Amino acid sequence: MSITVNDLEKTVNSGLTTAVKRSEINFGQLFINIDIENLISVILFLKTNEKCKFRQLIDLTAVDYPQKEDRFKIVYLLLSHENNLRIIINIDVDEKVEIPSITKIFPSANWMEREVFDMYGIIFKEHPDLRRILTDYGFEGYPLRKDFPLTGHTEVRYSEDMKKVISEPVRLDQEYRNFDFESPWEGTKYIKEETDKNLTKDKKDD
Repeated sequence: MSITVNDLEKTVNSGLTTAVKRSEINFGQLFINIDIENLISVILFLKTNEKCKFRQLIDLTAVDYPQKEDRFKIVYLLLSHENNLRIIINIDVDEKVEIPSITKIFPSANWMEREVFDMYGIIFKEHPDLRRILTDYGFEGYPLRKDFPLTGHTEVRYSEDMKKVISEPVRLDQEYRNFDFESPWEGTKYIKEETDKNLTKDKKDD
């Protein structure tokens, strides 16, 4: 017999006791906050408990908050097919903290953890093959960190001269433009400067 999301919240809080720092129901889904040291025990409980039955890992991702002391929020999304319920697990961690890998519990976490490592630089300890999965092997930096430059550090292109794909530092062929905030009816600064020059020239010609 399936349970409701309210029943699930009671089961999780009673079964995990102090491991759950905070729980709330939003959009028909249960959100819980835990500490990193409780991750493995919480995941195991949610997967093996007869009332929970969260036997599928839907997603594993992260959010970057550079201004916070605990910079990253690690997010796990689990699904219970039997109960038709989802649970979202949030963990706030410092960027130097290594996250326990859950690949032994959910093998599908392998590529998900690699993606989080590739995009955010978050280390998953005891991962069987922690290497980049979306970017190139020689890629520098972590693209989804808020302090990563929008243009990146390097670009990949095909060189007609060398007849191969090469990687080189990013070059912006067009300089950044400066915009003013004057009324369009008055004209931008450079238009007014051109107009003044033309008027001065016309007066000299007269």
